[in-house]
Amino acid sequence: MPYVNIRITREGATPGQKAKLIEGVTRLLQETLGKNPATTVVVIDEVETDNWGIGGETVTARRKDGR
Repeated sequence: MPYVNIRITREGATPGQKAKLIEGVTRLLQETLGKNPATTVVVIDEVETDNWGIGGETVTARRKDGR
C-alpha cells in the first residue's frame, strides 16, 4: 500500500488542481511500479507560508521581496 505525502504552501491551489495531483501520482505509481490504485494513499498537506522556510527566512518574507 503506497503512501505519498505532498506538501505545498497554502497559496491558492484549487480543489481541481489537488485532485489532478492525487490522480496523477496514483497513476504514476500504477504505471511505473505496478501498484494497485485502490490501495494507494495520497495526502496533500498545505503549510502556511509563515511556517515554511527557505534559506533562513519564511516564504512569506521571500514573497514580499519578489522571490
